[in-house]
Amino acid sequence: MDARRDHINKQTVVLIGMPGAGKSTIGILLAKELGLDFLDTDISIQVQQGCTLQQISDQSGYMALRQYEEQVLLSEDITGKVVSTGGSAVYSETGMARLKACATVVFLDVSLAQLEKRVHNFASRGIARRPEQTFADLFAERQVLYQQYAELRIDCSNLGIEEVLQALMAELTQ
Repeated sequence: MDARRDHINKQTVVLIGMPGAGKSTIGILLAKELGLDFLDTDISIQVQQGCTLQQISDQSGYMALRQYEEQVLLSEDITGKVVSTGGSAVYSETGMARLKACATVVFLDVSLAQLEKRVHNFASRGIARRPEQTFADLFAERQVLYQQYAELRIDCSNLGIEEVLQALMAELTQ
């Protein structure tokens, strides 16, 4: 069987990438295209904890936010869904191992320059990061992890939402 066909046969697609990469937006559209349900792990965390990601980070620290994210990655039923993960999902080895075992993991790769134009609320967005960590430092640290876990990489540089969706569909269905 063609390795690419195996991606779509898994019937679960997980999107990873930096905050601002478009995981939630693309995820909803991809779910519609594929006829799958949609799960946003950031929303799952917020619903379970009863507060925003930023409130969790402010009150309990970024490591607590990462722990909650890992719990969601390990406990949510992701079968037959497009899953938009939080940008820090890749810090959880056990969470990512579970996702890779039953889903096609896709890295939405966006350049630092483009992300900086998109993410204007870095300090208040609820991003799991060390307090002194800059966006550029976070980008550099996470790029390695995204590449490590991704089965597919979509270069989203200079692409609109519809173009990213088309590129993703082409990769998943070839």
